[in-house]
Amino acid sequence: MNIVIGIYTCLLLTFTFLPLIRNDYWVFRVFDYPRLQKLFLNISAVVLLLTCYSGPAIYKQLQLLALCINITYLLWLIIPFTPFGKKQVLRAGPVNQLKSLSIMIANVLQTNHNTKGCLNEIAKTDPDVVILLEANKRWDTETRSLKEKYPYAERVPLENMYGLLLYSKLEMSETSTQYLVENDIPSIHTKIKLRNGQLVQFYAVHPTPPVPGENVRATERDKELLLVADLAKQSPLPVIVAGDLNDVAWSHTTDLFLKMSGLLDPRRGRGFFNSFNAHHFFLRFPLDHAFISRHFKVTTLKRLNNYDSDHFPIFLQVQLDDDACLEQQPLQADQEDIEEAVEKKKKTT
Repeated sequence: MNIVIGIYTCLLLTFTFLPLIRNDYWVFRVFDYPRLQKLFLNISAVVLLLTCYSGPAIYKQLQLLALCINITYLLWLIIPFTPFGKKQVLRAGPVNQLKSLSIMIANVLQTNHNTKGCLNEIAKTDPDVVILLEANKRWDTETRSLKEKYPYAERVPLENMYGLLLYSKLEMSETSTQYLVENDIPSIHTKIKLRNGQLVQFYAVHPTPPVPGENVRATERDKELLLVADLAKQSPLPVIVAGDLNDVAWSHTTDLFLKMSGLLDPRRGRGFFNSFNAHHFFLRFPLDHAFISRHFKVTTLKRLNNYDSDHFPIFLQVQLDDDACLEQQPLQADQEDIEEAVEKKKKTT
């Protein structure tokens, strides 16, 4: 039993250490995801040491010290995404429909046939903008009724799990489908006119994850996110980037994306809002995001009901606020961040 506990402790320490190595290979990046799970497992290791370990006291003390340091580090990473953390995006005042925009982000799971459940959730939530990810031709056909309420649309149905359907009640202009990194992974770029006439630059994205069977490296995902970050930074308009980013809110890549784009994460200081995996309670991570420029404040952020997809939909309502730019500050990139971003954008697949 002592050996088992020792191996268990070493594995947990390794799983925390691996993401600190700036390597694009999936083995190093995938352990960015389970921060909460690693925290729980580290606590369980402490309990095992205190109750079941019978080896030399010095080894027990060293393991307890290492685990306590690990737990402290994980808490430091996790707390900003709990109600105990500082809000990066402040709460908006009374809802002003002229200045507000609501979004539903839904990775529908291409093989999921419960389109009726998806349409019911959209009808119940009634967002201004709907993003359906992993939508193929069948999903495109079976959700075409959305056109009655959402007259503006850009539809890119694909059979490769990366189709995108973007529907909007509000007028869209200068809309285009871009393939920024891979020629079969689209993103949708458009301008959306709010009810008061203000234009908002909107990007719907779904880069590939660093997992075996798709991309063994995070190169493509990181590059696409940083290219979108450049576009967001350069835009003179308020900006929203939304979709399944296949990255967790607390990862180094997401942190770098926020620094380079100047966008804000409404999750910080509010909660995890884990969207994947809807079928496995212990393996849930926040992969579906909406990042916003500091022109906005948050009215509502919540996780919606599942309809047989492996992702929960996420709903966000934001509102333009005249004082928001003064009251909210984005993360600042230092020279090392800038150099890292430049290097990642140079990488080829």
